[in-house]
Parts: sequence; C-alpha cells; structure tokens
Amino acid sequence: MNYKIITDKEKLLQFIEWLPELEANEKYYCSLFARKKYCKDQIKSSDKTQLKRFLANKEQLYFKIKQLEVEVGAYQLKGLTAPQEALALYISPNPRSLKKAAYEGIIALTQSLKNNNQNFNPHAEMMSCIQKSIGRRIYLDCDVDTKDFDFDALYRAINSSCLTILQTRGGFHILVKLSEVLPQYKNTFYRDIIKLEVDQVGDQLLPVPGCTQGGFTPRFINKIVE
Repeated sequence: MNYKIITDKEKLLQFIEWLPELEANEKYYCSLFARKKYCKDQIKSSDKTQLKRFLANKEQLYFKIKQLEVEVGAYQLKGLTAPQEALALYISPNPRSLKKAAYEGIIALTQSLKNNNQNFNPHAEMMSCIQKSIGRRIYLDCDVDTKDFDFDALYRAINSSCLTILQTRGGFHILVKLSEVLPQYKNTFYRDIIKLEVDQVGDQLLPVPGCTQGGFTPRFINKIVE
C-alpha cells in the first residue's frame, strides 16, 4: 500500500494551470509535512515535520507530486511510520528566484565554513535559501483559520475580481492578485483585511488543491457575491 497525496487529479491539474507562468531562473517550491494537529494520537513530535521538499516548474509539478506517493512506511517520524492522516502538501504560489537564492546561499555557506560549522548541510541550506527567495510577489496570501469568515466585509475592503479563494481543512486561504487590485483600494485594502479574522498575511505556503491536507482535499471555491 502506498501513501496517497493526490486526492483529486482534476482539481490539482486545474490548480497547476492557474499558477503563474514562470520566468527565467524561477521555480515553484513545495513541501510535504506530517502535521501533529491532524493526528495527535499518533504523532509525538513537533506540529510540523518536513518529510520532503522539492522544486518544480509547471510542466514537472504533477509528476513530482506523484513521485511522493511512495510505499507506506517510507516516511518516518523518529523511527515510527508517518500516518497517512497526518500528511499535507504545500506550495509557495509566488515563484522563487534561483538567482537570488544562489547569492544568499553562497553567503550562508561561506559563513558556515568561516565559523567552522561541522554539522551544516549544504543541500538543506540552499533549499532554505530558495524557500525565502521570492522571485515575483504576485499574490498576497491571507490565511483564515475559521469557517465563519465574513466574506461580505471582505468584499467591502477590496474588489472581488482580484481574489481567489481556497477552502482548506480549517478555513480559507484568500489570495489577492496584487496587479488586479483596483486603484481605489490600493492604499487601504491591506489595513482593512487584517482587521478581519485573518490569522496571517503575506508570502506563505499554500495547501495544494487536489492533494491531501490531513484527510481533507483543499479546493478553489466561488464565494463571490455580485
């Protein structure tokens, strides 16, 4: 038996199509986690244990995700099998800049060598630099940890045409396409949105639509009120 990461192929392919086209030296950053909060009775470690992370372009993304569906037991948490119910796949919807990451990575690796750090991992160091290196800030991601979000208030704060809404296991991710915010909202929308029940706002990891999130399948929804 294998782990199941892709739970709705059609929704995943639609999401991949939705992602912005990449420019030179850009990739998408993805990470597979085991989350304690989804499986408290079976996991004793920290809430987020990273099992795998990788880079991909749009053409590679589906197949890279499919490769995560390895035999049950291949993902371990302190010597114990990671349960299927704990798995959640995330992606940074803003492309990562490999050029910027290479520059920051050279600095980080040089500093480790200078400090005579015997335990540093060059691959892990570079992947961390890539995760932090935004190529283009296309989306502002607003993480909502409630299912009773006031969408009417949201649509008073910003034009609905620039929004994409992802339903997640515990609430929503509201993605604001910054280039499509109308002029009358540009100076006020951020302040007005953070007044709502928003947990975090910024460049964040997004649960991947069509893939597992603690036994739930995240999906784009139409909450737009005309």
